[in-house]
This record gives sequence, structure tokens and C-alpha cells, in this order.
Amino acid sequence: MPSVVKCPTCGKDVVWAPENKFRPFCSERCKQIDLGAWASEKYVIGGKPADPTEDEQDRNED
Repeated sequence: MPSVVKCPTCGKDVVWAPENKFRPFCSERCKQIDLGAWASEKYVIGGKPADPTEDEQDRNED
């Protein structure tokens, strides 16, 4: 029996099964809302900002 999870966007029950192409979301709409939140930086992953000079050094070593 497949598990049931809550849609991260709206909280609706969602069956976690291969037939649900939007899992863990309940619909394309909820999936797009979540993607938009990431794109607008509403969600962030914690940690300290990267040092841009390290990126520059890495590029110069190649």
C-alpha cells in the first residue's frame, strides 16, 4: 500500500506512488508555486555565503 504524504504547498493528502507524476506535490500548480518561491529567494539554504575570491582562484587554476 503506497504512503500518503502532505503536499508541501497546500497540505492536501497525496499518494506517494509512481502514478503521481507531481509527487510530493498534489498538482502541477502546487509544484510551480514551490518553484516560484525558490526562484524569488523566498526559500534559502542556510550557511555562510561563499567567498567570491575562492571562486576566482578556482577558475584561474584550470
